Amino acid sequence: MAHALATAPVGGRTWQADPVLRVDHVSMRFGGLVAVRDLSFEAGRGEITALIGPNGAGKTTVFNCITGFYKPTQGMLTLTHADGDRYLLERMPDFKISAKAKVARTFQNIRLFSGMTLLENLLVAQHNRLMAASGWSILGILGVPSFHQAEKAAIDRARYWLDKTGLTTRADDPAGDLPYGAQRRLEIARAMCTQPELLCLDEPAAGLNPRESAELNALLLSIRETEKTSILLIEHDMSVVMEISDHVVVLEYGVKISDGAPAEVKADPRVIAAYLGVDDEEVGKVEETLDEIAEEAQA
Repeated sequence: MAHALATAPVGGRTWQADPVLRVDHVSMRFGGLVAVRDLSFEAGRGEITALIGPNGAGKTTVFNCITGFYKPTQGMLTLTHADGDRYLLERMPDFKISAKAKVARTFQNIRLFSGMTLLENLLVAQHNRLMAASGWSILGILGVPSFHQAEKAAIDRARYWLDKTGLTTRADDPAGDLPYGAQRRLEIARAMCTQPELLCLDEPAAGLNPRESAELNALLLSIRETEKTSILLIEHDMSVVMEISDHVVVLEYGVKISDGAPAEVKADPRVIAAYLGVDDEEVGKVEETLDEIAEEAQA
């Protein structure tokens, strides 16, 4: 049974949407270094949640904890499917987080199979499902109809995502021959072929020109609206964050400093101070400046 709407505030925010991901008091230490400290937030189901902050803020470490590359030193990471099934990610190995909890991820650096075609890259993403349908190859060798049905479904799904990302005409080309922006879209298509509940994107707009960024925005909004897939993204391009995000969480030195709607976060003096690199003592000056600007605008 699906959960009722969440109304209890987590990390200072009251949600009006069923959360797909709940991060509760997560910390991550590497020896004496605390990369993430007592972090709590929720990602709403069917929403785009952005995790932002200056370099070294701990954003990728959070992603690594969610996707099983790291095990948090403390805290809980709970993923809840629409049917009510819950997964405690901090207790699961990374391959089960992908296969059972249905969390898909891209990385800062593109990780495609450059010598394989676009279509083959998307079929590789569905390898586990095909192997299970084949009885781990035995049924496939015997030509059992269920395997051929699964194989056709995988190809159809791959072609669907090639079409969604505008790459159909390049289906048989090596992935390494694509321009950079198209490779970014192919990575997202490959992740979506796993039919994730939560899609985690690590700086998807990095290196894109304005036209490619606009195409990315349209693709991510389509994934949210058409596929009803929840998205958690790390991004430094604030134009992307502010245009498509429903919710923004801001980290600085592993600590959450702001959490809310894009417009609220954009105007938060602590966020402005963090991006300007000012000291804590100067945050008050930033607040005063914002107040003065607001008064002038009203005058």
